[in-house]
Amino acid sequence: MVQEYQSPVRVYKNPFELIMAAYVRRFPKCPLIPVFLDSEVMSETHSPDGAVTVTERRCMVDVEAPRLLKRMAGVDYLYFIQRNTLNRRERTLHIEVHNETFSSRVFVRELCNYTVHPENEEWTCFEQTASLDIKSFFGFENSSEKIAMKQYASSIKKGKEIIEYYLRELEQEGVTHVPRWTPSSITANTTSSSSAATANSTAPWPISVPGPKTGASSSPPEVPPSAPEGGSPSGDKLDADYIRRYLGDLTPLQESCLIRLRQGLQETHKGKIPKDQHVLRFLRSRDFGLEKAREMLCQSLTWRKQHQVDFLLDSWERPGLLADYYTGGWHHHDRDGRPLYILRLGQMDTKGLVRALGEEGLLRQVLSINEEGLRRCEENTRVFGRPISCWTCLVDLEGLNMRHLWRPGVKALLRIIEVVEANYPETLGRLLILRAPRVFPVLWTLVSPFIDENTRKKFLVYAGNDYQGPGGLLDYIDKTILPDFLGGSCMCELPEGGVVPKSLYRTAEQLESEENRLWADAIYKSASVFKGAPYELLIDIAEVSSVITWDFDVCKGDVVFNIFHSKRAPSPPRKEAPGATPLVGGANLPLIDRNWTLGQDYSKVETALACREGESVQGSHITRWPGFYILQWRFQGAPACAASSLPRVDDVLASLQVSSHKCKVIYYTEVLASQDFRGSMTSLESSHSGFSQLSAATTASSQSHTSSGISR
Repeated sequence: MVQEYQSPVRVYKNPFELIMAAYVRRFPKCPLIPVFLDSEVMSETHSPDGAVTVTERRCMVDVEAPRLLKRMAGVDYLYFIQRNTLNRRERTLHIEVHNETFSSRVFVRELCNYTVHPENEEWTCFEQTASLDIKSFFGFENSSEKIAMKQYASSIKKGKEIIEYYLRELEQEGVTHVPRWTPSSITANTTSSSSAATANSTAPWPISVPGPKTGASSSPPEVPPSAPEGGSPSGDKLDADYIRRYLGDLTPLQESCLIRLRQGLQETHKGKIPKDQHVLRFLRSRDFGLEKAREMLCQSLTWRKQHQVDFLLDSWERPGLLADYYTGGWHHHDRDGRPLYILRLGQMDTKGLVRALGEEGLLRQVLSINEEGLRRCEENTRVFGRPISCWTCLVDLEGLNMRHLWRPGVKALLRIIEVVEANYPETLGRLLILRAPRVFPVLWTLVSPFIDENTRKKFLVYAGNDYQGPGGLLDYIDKTILPDFLGGSCMCELPEGGVVPKSLYRTAEQLESEENRLWADAIYKSASVFKGAPYELLIDIAEVSSVITWDFDVCKGDVVFNIFHSKRAPSPPRKEAPGATPLVGGANLPLIDRNWTLGQDYSKVETALACREGESVQGSHITRWPGFYILQWRFQGAPACAASSLPRVDDVLASLQVSSHKCKVIYYTEVLASQDFRGSMTSLESSHSGFSQLSAATTASSQSHTSSGISR
């Protein structure tokens, strides 16, 4: 595998000529680089006018490798060939390096360039690229590759320090200025010519020791750094000082990954590419694995373009009910300067928000929070003068109970986490969870497997009032901004939350009509139930004691809910091709064959449950046998009159109105393994809590191990 390296642009605030005077002092050996033992000039040529000098050196390097590896390789030192092309007229130095030792097994190539800064001719830029390809190395290819990259990264880090060391040495000797090359500057020296230059190649041109500098020459004009709106100040290249200022301290190899990924995006994505801070987040989330980070980032860019996420903050109209019932908001910053987001989850009606906003609305709310977080990070980076790429989230769980384990709500939460993890990696710097109740471990068990391991390490959980003690909240948040509901004096203007009125719930038609969906499928499905054509959902159960859970609302009309079991697979509906019926699915086409006999071909495992319009039903069934289970919603007509066998006038009129023979339900179902059904039976009790305003109407069957709750 080929290892590649690309450095950022390193800027020396010194003229090119002075940098060259410092550079040549590295030869023939440099005590600051212990592994660089010696070098010898093999050849040196000059152009007729003396502007261009080409020097070829043979360098000896001592690699810090295990003794066994050196003995197997049969060498103690490695030799490299370095070819330097110094162009005094253009003020450039081009360096090419390749390995001489093991050249048939290992391919090492390095290119370096010293050039004049494009915006300030009194500054010098340095760039470096390298590649390593180990074809074969006595079976130690991976080990050799790691050793080589480690040593190379170490030498890169020292490169700028070495130049600065020799610059200080020149200054101590009184050399603070080297005149630029001109054709006349070498005319007087042609008699001594190239022999002296070959013998001592430490002076690429005459060095003068001027007196005290005055005026403009004493302080060359500096170039003010550009605002990093789309990436680096120079557009297509990254400056090392810019990286430290806006991105933080990175190792040389991490800088290389960032630059190479950025260059690749510029080639493949001709349009707008993310800012460097965001690109770096994807690299960090993949431990700077370039290919994995590129794949993840490209998928995210496609997602953002498809759903116009870049324009979300400006184009999305925030529903008004969020201002009253979504108990979260931004609140100053933590001690590290990170934006602080506070969420009072325990005061939030999660079911009400999902039903009133829809999954799309709730997801867009979460995405808008993340987009706002990115903006606040950029703003705080400018305000505090240091890189801030993530935010802190404080979650108050006071009031959290089993109602928050409502299965569709947990499912929606998991899907939101999946979207955020894929498109906003490494944006959470720290998560402070306060006043965690006893039910929290159950919720954590459900959610934690879907959270990235690096993210989970940032979680700090405090039970009860533990956050008030040593190592608590004040270690991360200044006392002056501690929210009032946590015992502080700072007013935190968050919505009070509470129960979302059912009058604000969205209808099935509204949920289906949403445009530009961020999810291809919805958690809730809708179904129409006609007279004589029930809606049936087929579930294949292979493992005994699996748990079928459901949650449905009757939006229109009255229905009867049944659960059947059969060992026989239902025949494919006639209107579909053979084999097209899925093992899990629903249809108005009959799944129960008309020729089947109840009690022989199939059996009813639950007592029929009559549900009226406007009711919400939650329940679960622990299966006792493998096979096929059919959930059925059947149209419920008016009951027959007990006093007369004659049809009533109302029944005759109703039979003439086909539109009245239609019911509408929205439903959610999930099959859980028995070991995953922790707390689910208890969670049904939330349907009777005062918070959710559900009634105590409950049907239970100990024989079939079921539990259902109805709210009106």
